[in-house]
Amino acid sequence: MIILPAIDLKDGQCVRLQKGNFDTVHQVAASPVEVARDYKTFGAQWIHMVDLDGALHGKRSNGALVAQTIGESGLRIELGGGMRSMADVEEAFALGISRVVIGSAAVTNPNFVQTAVSRYGEKIAVGIDTLENSVRVSGWTEDSGLHYLDFARQMDELGVKYFIFTDIATDGMLSGPAFDKLALLQKATSAHIIASGGVTTNEDVRRLAAMGLYGAIIGKAYYAQTIDLEEAIEEAAIC
Repeated sequence: MIILPAIDLKDGQCVRLQKGNFDTVHQVAASPVEVARDYKTFGAQWIHMVDLDGALHGKRSNGALVAQTIGESGLRIELGGGMRSMADVEEAFALGISRVVIGSAAVTNPNFVQTAVSRYGEKIAVGIDTLENSVRVSGWTEDSGLHYLDFARQMDELGVKYFIFTDIATDGMLSGPAFDKLALLQKATSAHIIASGGVTTNEDVRRLAAMGLYGAIIGKAYYAQTIDLEEAIEEAAIC
């Protein structure tokens, strides 16, 4: 299993939220580039990055900072937030992104996902952001009314190979991941699953690895120092 430490960008700053609530946004580091360098010293090879401006407004404004982070850290980045057209996807890859995450647009425009997958294959991931089993869209502010397992099956049929599953109720809460929902998702789909939301301790990481997941995203736990990131990366790598 791989560990993907997280960097969330808003207005050019490295921030965190609780449960996706933009009223809780707060800066956690001076520079995303410096955070990425720190992640690299701990052994990370990937970063999970979200452009929150893109997720909320559909217009990304942090591209230069993303490109700088890639260039100066040398890490691979999967980027989500505001990916709503092929032009958005192509713009992201032009920045040097290794994997693009399509969120809300996968719900509203499955044909877009199909086109992206046919062109870029495994470089395309779909975000499944869930609250009480229902997929949320528009920066988690709207309920799609679609059950997350039904949505996952639909994306699986389109050839999507990577899912980033976020249980919004646990995101930023240091309460542990939604293990039960992740297990059901494993049974429902053949895609690689990356767990996001609530990964708090090294024991959480070991349990996720034992489930056979592809990856886990670590965000607030790093800043709150509830997890040893270097140890998590090392242990996950051998599972």
